[in-house]
Amino acid sequence: MSLSLQTKPVPLTTNEHGVMRVGSTRVSLDTVIFAYKQGATPEEIVADYSTLDLSDVYAVITYYLQNEAEVEDYLQRRQAQRDEVRREMETRFPQAGLRARLLARRQNV
Repeated sequence: MSLSLQTKPVPLTTNEHGVMRVGSTRVSLDTVIFAYKQGATPEEIVADYSTLDLSDVYAVITYYLQNEAEVEDYLQRRQAQRDEVRREMETRFPQAGLRARLLARRQNV
């Protein structure tokens, strides 16, 4: 009996905003790699995100390990995007005095 060797494409898709997702799920590459770097095993990642397929998680981690510099660049760009969105939200919706406003609203209800 012989085994057939087939390579499966890396199960990553990129949406219209440039966010890489694992397979056909909404789970981002960022999420999987962050969990992996925090010490989670592929099995633990799948347990936390039940829409993921175990073989896809292994494939994504393998891709990360083989292309670490490229993926780290992507992750840094994504962090910069998140930071920019956070700054915009904080400008549009200031947090100063938020607690007092919420407490006042509660008392008026």
